[in-house]
Amino acid sequence: MTNEYKNNIEEHIDNYKDFISWCRWNPDLWYDLITPETGAIKLDLDQRVFLRCITRFVSTYGVFPRGWSKTMLEVMGMVHCAIFFPDIEISMTAQTQSNASDLLKDKWYELVKFYPLLKDEITKPPSFTKDNAEIHFKSGGRIDVLANAQSSKGQRRKRLQIEESALLNNKLYEDVLEPIPNVPRRTIGKEAVINPQEMNGQINFFTTAGFRGTDEYERSLKMVKEMIELKGKIVLGSDWQLAVNYGRGEPKSTILSKKENNNPTFFAQNYESKWVGSSTGALVDIRKLLELRTLKTPELSSDGKHEYILSVDVARSLQNNNNETSVVPLKLIRNSNGKIIRIQMVNLINFKNGLNFKEQGIQVKRIRKKYNASAVVVDGNGLGTGLIDELLREVIDPETGENLECWDTINDNREPEISGSPKYVYNFLGQTFNSNGIVTFMDMVESKKLELLEKDTTNKLDDVDYAQKEYPFIQTDRLIEEVSNLKLKPVQNNKYSVEQVVRKINKDRYSALMMGLWYIDTFLNKTVEQVKVDPKRMFLFKKANLYGKEGRF
Repeated sequence: MTNEYKNNIEEHIDNYKDFISWCRWNPDLWYDLITPETGAIKLDLDQRVFLRCITRFVSTYGVFPRGWSKTMLEVMGMVHCAIFFPDIEISMTAQTQSNASDLLKDKWYELVKFYPLLKDEITKPPSFTKDNAEIHFKSGGRIDVLANAQSSKGQRRKRLQIEESALLNNKLYEDVLEPIPNVPRRTIGKEAVINPQEMNGQINFFTTAGFRGTDEYERSLKMVKEMIELKGKIVLGSDWQLAVNYGRGEPKSTILSKKENNNPTFFAQNYESKWVGSSTGALVDIRKLLELRTLKTPELSSDGKHEYILSVDVARSLQNNNNETSVVPLKLIRNSNGKIIRIQMVNLINFKNGLNFKEQGIQVKRIRKKYNASAVVVDGNGLGTGLIDELLREVIDPETGENLECWDTINDNREPEISGSPKYVYNFLGQTFNSNGIVTFMDMVESKKLELLEKDTTNKLDDVDYAQKEYPFIQTDRLIEEVSNLKLKPVQNNKYSVEQVVRKINKDRYSALMMGLWYIDTFLNKTVEQVKVDPKRMFLFKKANLYGKEGRF
């Protein structure tokens, strides 16, 4: 450094300090300074407020809809921070490190396209791999990614930006994520001091809306209270209309069409930023239900090693909102004694609108064959009796020409078309078994014996098999939505039923799962030492554990 240059800095040091302070305090105005004449982002007022909040508050909770540009602004805030706070280390976290890496990679390339001068602030091209991402700045700052998982335990950063925080549980957060930024940044001068005015230990939460009763719902309410008490926290949010009014995202007509055609819960969470579900009197603790989402991959057929059953809740209507015939394949995991220790919902299939009973019967027989299921539990009340009648007939597969065999029932007196047919169909009599089925479902959630497919956040639309791979995950999302909309309702004689909070949200996926769990727990959960109960004789039982003391439900 020449003496002339050094003297120039010293002469104008106060101006430099003022300028740096101004840039730190006004990130949106700094981005305006480096905006090219053409092709840049024109920041709207709501986006400017967002950028200033994540600069000025110890913690920000943002709940925004799809298409609002929250992830882009989040990365803009991280880049701004990495440039103006030397040697700072910032991480973006998501459900998986791979997902976080994809998000950072996409938004970085989008950002430097709009603000080319940012390329001059990095020491070398960023490193982006499948499971990692790193951007190193000339300031010594670094941006990378972590997972919202135990694999991140013990890591140390100065600030965290948590993506899709609605999927967090508080136990994981307190054990793994909260300690990560507990060591503050020190200045890089001779003093190497901690700046008391800096947002040391900052953790920001960004998400689309989730479910009431979850840890993150409670956290957002707590932060609203702390915001009112001026404790350095702030909660931001909007629905789809704000971005649309600024001309961002999808057109208004497209979003209104989605509102008309999509599941009400899906639209409320993803576009209206509403936390949905019942927080009082809920069927199960939604936090515990979400913790069951541990299966990473669906199974589209039997693995050849385990026993499977199918459970079918039947509907038949030309109206989309009433036509939700659901088929749930359940995989049984036993210990060495034959006792069931886990039940995995490896797939969830809904039939398309308008299928008649014959067509539904063909579909069910195809699915049973894929999984080699030992039983098919069907809700025989009402419309379900029509499907059972079709299953008791022989039929030719119209696509393959294959003979789909006739079936017989396990527990009623219906006569199959062909005598001696295999006994696959169990007629679930809802009025008789429903209360016990509800209790079984609640017990399976509470004991964590049930396992569901995890939330898929990859969004790899370039994968040619994406639609097929994503379908089971989406159906599991819909199951969670249905269960979150149910309240437990006591009825007479110490029995239970369920009540929908929002009538437009169906409960067919829940019903199919509940029936299958009840059947497994009642008839299949026996050790090798126990006497096996033949389900064919179920209707003869009088004082078994399914009945009350008087021999009835």
